[in-house]
Amino acid sequence: MAGLTEAESLLHDRVATSIAGQQRLLDSAAIRVTAEAARRVVDSLRSGGKVLFFGNGGSSTDAGHLAAELLGRFYADRRPLAALALADHTAAMTAIGNDYSYDEVFSRQVRALGSRGDVAIGLSSSGNSSNVVRAVTEAAALGLVTVGFTGAAGGKLAEVAELCVRVPSDDTPRVQEMCMLLGHTLCEIVEREFLTES
Repeated sequence: MAGLTEAESLLHDRVATSIAGQQRLLDSAAIRVTAEAARRVVDSLRSGGKVLFFGNGGSSTDAGHLAAELLGRFYADRRPLAALALADHTAAMTAIGNDYSYDEVFSRQVRALGSRGDVAIGLSSSGNSSNVVRAVTEAAALGLVTVGFTGAAGGKLAEVAELCVRVPSDDTPRVQEMCMLLGHTLCEIVEREFLTES
């Protein structure tokens, strides 16, 4: 656009690209799948279960963010909801990575902390993060509800997760933005179900 600096032009382009991705999101199956995932989270929490979030890098931070929304509050005051971000366990992550392998940093925690009826939510922009795929596979074997948040291609995560939220992009930053939009809304849906409970 005329009159914009190079930096302003890049910002304009990235915002426009993000908006276009979110427009595609409106017509994607990701909306329906996220709503179903939210329902399964509510069912689990009502039955005394918990939600385990995990991912690498930016997805790790997003996992911690979403767990915090349930443990603390999103929009309103209500009882705390049982949620864990597995990468927040630094000592466990580094011990497992050192003594076993990085591929097991989440699956071993799922085996120790997960119970039948809990919900395991793995975030991987590519869908091919081996430690996330392994943890989702382990969770399914243990009877947990498994949810994946990933890009359009889905990768291996789409093959192993019971519910796979595939957003309509394979550009990592745009995938993460859309996954967080849906993740935030999942937390809002869940929160609304618990507003009247003390």
